[in-house]
Amino acid sequence: MAKPLKVDDLWLTRIAGLLDDIEFGSLHIVVHEGQIVQMERTERKRFENSSGNVSGRYIGEGGNRRADSQSAGR
Repeated sequence: MAKPLKVDDLWLTRIAGLLDDIEFGSLHIVVHEGQIVQMERTERKRFENSSGNVSGRYIGEGGNRRADSQSAGR
């Protein structure tokens, strides 16, 4: 039978800290015998393609996707 997961305030603070500044990504929490033993954070940086001389524009830190035909359907 599985042991119940033990999550105290320290772990909740750690999890919240890792999630706090992720804009695109995921947080994987590994549990072994009812205790958190590892957390893996994967963060994505998204770039928007441009048809001009600029190779791409970073979308993040308050950036927004364009709503025109170039970015529609993504």
